[in-house]
Amino acid sequence: MKRFAFACYVSAATLLFSRCTTVIDAKLDTGPSELSVDGLITDQPGEQTIRLTQTAGYFDSSTPPAATSATVTVSDDAGKTYRFLDPDNDGYYVWQPTGKDTLGRVGRTYQLTIVFRGETYRATSKLNRVPPVDSLVFVKRKINPISTTEGYRAEFYSTDLAGATDYYRVRFFRNGVLQNKARNIILSEDGAFEGASQVTDGLLFIAPIRLSVNPDSLYKQNENVKIELHSVSADAFRFWNLLRGQVTNGGLFATPPANVPTNILNANTSGPKATGFFITSAVRSLSATVSTPNLRERPY
Repeated sequence: MKRFAFACYVSAATLLFSRCTTVIDAKLDTGPSELSVDGLITDQPGEQTIRLTQTAGYFDSSTPPAATSATVTVSDDAGKTYRFLDPDNDGYYVWQPTGKDTLGRVGRTYQLTIVFRGETYRATSKLNRVPPVDSLVFVKRKINPISTTEGYRAEFYSTDLAGATDYYRVRFFRNGVLQNKARNIILSEDGAFEGASQVTDGLLFIAPIRLSVNPDSLYKQNENVKIELHSVSADAFRFWNLLRGQVTNGGLFATPPANVPTNILNANTSGPKATGFFITSAVRSLSATVSTPNLRERPY
């Protein structure tokens, strides 16, 4: 009787759930195309580039169409204006320096202005200070404790600038190639994690940040590694933080997708919106080769 009753419960549950299954043919509206801005201005010598594209449908995997025929300028709070041109008509707007002139200077505030399809978009960013990268060393390690495969782990050293809360982004290159996976979006507040500035202001970057410049596999002998330390504003820090969260959002405990905020604003508040972010950064870098002079012994 017990086996019969259990079989009846299973049959009833199966029938219930099978009747609750509904096929939904969702037709997603792609919505209007928006201007997308990828703008990074630095204090480094050479040309500066701002890329403009147009957004596409969620399921469209093709390259976003370029936003051409726009007027792009950057002006600073010292009264100087820099014009960006798109000579190849591909959405890459470039400012070319004359002589040894540089566009970005620490302490100045910059405004980006874009006129596109009758709309005027603006964004503002201050170029903050950044400390130097003091050294870059390598330690021989196994991929994991039970593996026989060995390689080298990189570690850079830098000291946070004292007296204020500073925000940084760390980028690293392997043999000249930027490592740009989601896990490689490395952010730091005063040389530590977010919220630790009251403890770490003016101190050496903490070990997890110093050791974050490693790819999935260990480095090999004679490979070249370059570290770039970028200053970012508090708003840009939040942008990168949220973007990293959205890119890595997945799995059992994933949260609903959300739009990442932008600082690109349409002067016409009822006009079409824009996406992306305008960032200004001071950059300090250091390169080193995995070779005997740069090898160190570490207990961890």
